[in-house]
Amino acid sequence: MTTLYQQHVDVLIHRYEDAMAHFGLDAIVLASGEKSYYFQDDHTHPFHAYSGAQQWLPFTLGAETYVVLQTGKQPTLVWPVRDDFWHAPNPVPGGDWQKNWSIIPAKKNDAWFSNLPKHTAWLGPQPITAAVVCDGLKAYVDFAKAVKTDFEIQAMRRASDRAVAGHVAAKDAFLAGMSELEIHLAFLKASQQTAAQEPYPGIVGLNEHSAVLHYEHKSIEQMENSRTLLIDAGASEHGYASDITRTFVRHDDDFSALVNDLDTMEQKLCRSAMSGVSFRDLHQDTLVGIATLLHEHKICALSVEEQLTKRIPQVFFPHGLGHLLGLQVHDVGGHQIDSAGTLSKPDESAPFLRLTRTLEKNMVVTIEPGLYFIPMLIEKMQAEMVNHGCDMARIQHFMPYGGIRIEDNVVVKDDLPKNLTRTAFSH
Repeated sequence: MTTLYQQHVDVLIHRYEDAMAHFGLDAIVLASGEKSYYFQDDHTHPFHAYSGAQQWLPFTLGAETYVVLQTGKQPTLVWPVRDDFWHAPNPVPGGDWQKNWSIIPAKKNDAWFSNLPKHTAWLGPQPITAAVVCDGLKAYVDFAKAVKTDFEIQAMRRASDRAVAGHVAAKDAFLAGMSELEIHLAFLKASQQTAAQEPYPGIVGLNEHSAVLHYEHKSIEQMENSRTLLIDAGASEHGYASDITRTFVRHDDDFSALVNDLDTMEQKLCRSAMSGVSFRDLHQDTLVGIATLLHEHKICALSVEEQLTKRIPQVFFPHGLGHLLGLQVHDVGGHQIDSAGTLSKPDESAPFLRLTRTLEKNMVVTIEPGLYFIPMLIEKMQAEMVNHGCDMARIQHFMPYGGIRIEDNVVVKDDLPKNLTRTAFSH
């Protein structure tokens, strides 16, 4: 990991020195950010450091920490020092990583920024008066973040391993008849994290709840007949996220057959995530795949071509195929097509698609097709589409199961991509 981290820092130095040359800057300050508070309260929101600062360090960054970059110099870490008996001490983490850095301890009122060069740009929240916000700089560095270093991929592999341990525990809790809350607690324990440490709030939906894409509740009541579990939950490794979804079923029936076929389709899509492939095209392939499943499982009698023309697949698969993954679960730059910040927004055929770029080697993406029986969308289809060709009795049969989503985290390669999620499940 030490060698990987050194290589990682070297890549970042090159990227930021290139940015400073491009924008005519003497220095760049990256700020982790400050804690924020609930209204009329002394309790803080969960803190997540700005990804641009977190990217530089091999541990989780806290608030009021700064990275200062100048061409030809070691990066400087400005570390917060507090006179504080209310909270645990905040020492600088030890380790070989320090040899890459100049470390300056600073109290909140210390004017450490007073000696910054004239042309210093600021990235992150709460800019100081000694630095300026440089138009275009954020887009310039965000575009490069999409391609991950080996150090970053290693962190995401570890995050995947921990999350998968949680998914296995969640499946066992589901099969034991536990409630959504109990299943989530089993996930947290096995993945060795608290709810506040999750990279995003875990989704745990039983039966019809699995048809709510971002189901935010966790019922404390055990269900007498929990037939389906959809769990969308990940873990973090010093800021780098995994984002994994599995749909588990209790019975071997026609819904489990649908789950198995979607899983087969998902794995084929994962194998297609190679450099040079347009993610828009992968999403279109997914719509074809969903239409095929709807026809094969006698949910829709229309041909694949007719379904695509009438947008039937979007009724059952309304979201995008996936997104960039990294220091943010929905990582930055998904719609950027160049370092100047030019955007390629999704069109009306896929309005929620978070990634429209052509894939490059060592991007990490999620592949997450779904097939849901969402009452609102099905009712809308019935009301607005005369010849939809769907078997409403069969749809009503599937309604109590909710829906299916299967999501893997994939490292793009020139040939066969690396599926971090499947590798973790195979251990």
